[in-house]
Amino acid sequence: MGPGTLARAAALLSPLLLCSASLDLRGPSEVEGVWKGSVTLPCVYVPVQDFVQQTLTWTVVHDQSLGTVFRRDGSGDHILLSKYRDRVSVPKDTPGNVSLHILNLEMGDRGTYTCQVTWTASNNSLAVKEITMKVEVVRVAVTKPVIVAGERGLTVPAGARTSLSCVASGSPPISYRWFRSSPGGKARLLGHQAELAWDSAQPSDSGTYHCEAQGRAGAARQSDAVQLTVTDLPAAAVTPDSGVGHPGRNYTTQSVPSARLPLHLVILIAVGCGAVVFLLIFLIICIRKPKDAQVYEVKHHNSRAAASSVQECTGYYEEPICFTENNYVMEPIENKRSEEINAKQNEDDCVGKAQESEYEEGDNVGDPAVLYR
Repeated sequence: MGPGTLARAAALLSPLLLCSASLDLRGPSEVEGVWKGSVTLPCVYVPVQDFVQQTLTWTVVHDQSLGTVFRRDGSGDHILLSKYRDRVSVPKDTPGNVSLHILNLEMGDRGTYTCQVTWTASNNSLAVKEITMKVEVVRVAVTKPVIVAGERGLTVPAGARTSLSCVASGSPPISYRWFRSSPGGKARLLGHQAELAWDSAQPSDSGTYHCEAQGRAGAARQSDAVQLTVTDLPAAAVTPDSGVGHPGRNYTTQSVPSARLPLHLVILIAVGCGAVVFLLIFLIICIRKPKDAQVYEVKHHNSRAAASSVQECTGYYEEPICFTENNYVMEPIENKRSEEINAKQNEDDCVGKAQESEYEEGDNVGDPAVLYR
């Protein structure tokens, strides 16, 4: 092999060597986790163009035994050791981040973990990198708890909601207990939750409180005591008018704040009342009858009666014309009186003329002229 051949081979391999050098994995050599807690084993690299990740493998060595914890390839993610099922995961959406996250650490998780990544280059060549780190699992005793008051602090008015929280750290799980100091010096147990809450605090809830926290490792730790104060509702002293029967006795009544309607509700009520009043006035005006309104009466004129009256007035017998039609006339009631008077006068005149006609006929009895008429 001549020098030219070696030079060409070096020229072809130099980009691959440079890219492989830039694909270094980075991570710590030792990691410490808390028993029953969670821990992350960092393993990251910087993605390089023309290099595609093919496989990722996490293995562990503890007690002289080797096992594959996690493997990612073209078929998906695989957890191969049953003791790590549902407890380990690797990010998927962050290129270059292949860190292993372990939940609920056990003492048996201690050991040496290896992160190995394989890439494929554009020329179908492979690049493999790996790093190793030692993992320790420790039991951490619980810290001294601290009491954190609610939003209103340690002084709250009666009826308000408030709470006290006990905060501590250490190997989980951590159990809590709440106590209230008694006048005799012995504390009274109140509960086993991390938070002590009151939905409606009362003056009787005022007192001195403290909490205890205990973890898997170490003894229980007690917090400093805090003083909770619940103030009374505003009150005004009222003395009765006479002290008969109760001399020197004072009465106190609680001041109740007067209820006030919102401004928009007051305006709405006023507008509604005004509308009702306006509607009533409008109905009264519409229902009332105008004073100058004329009342009409239906007057029945019988044509047959009219014809007979004419016959009686003339004194001659004529065949009455049969009229079956009735005429109805709308006449103002204010002219009714005058018409009745005129009708009465006409009737009297007709009667008088009829009598005169009878007298004339009696005088002319035997007169030839009258007979032949």
